[in-house]
Amino acid sequence: QVRLVESGGDSVQAGGSLRLSCAAFGYAYGRRCMAWFRHAPGHEREGVAVIDIDGTKTYADSVQGRFTISQDSAKTTLYLQMNILKPEDTAMYYCAADRDAIYVRGWEMSYWRTAGLDAWGQGTLVTVSS
Repeated sequence: QVRLVESGGDSVQAGGSLRLSCAAFGYAYGRRCMAWFRHAPGHEREGVAVIDIDGTKTYADSVQGRFTISQDSAKTTLYLQMNILKPEDTAMYYCAADRDAIYVRGWEMSYWRTAGLDAWGQGTLVTVSS
């Protein structure tokens, strides 16, 4: 059974940094697309960053240049380094995994796929105060 466990959420001041972790259990991690999403009160769930199976990394425009997604060499833990945090980054952060692409690149538009993913973590809360 696939299981993802996030950690690292905390309360920080604007301009600060946090590193989130997502430990993966129960499957061949390296053969999965892995992503971070976030969900803030009053907003829809938002794709934040993704690592494709071939290692390609994609970021939401809102975090580009501030956040970095990575994985350890054993590909058992996914990370999200978050720098220059802003109050609008406040949200519950979730990691997700799937055998297919999570960020789908189309000819006319690209989008973050959320339905039917293999696994979701329970979430870790990030609060950024001004």
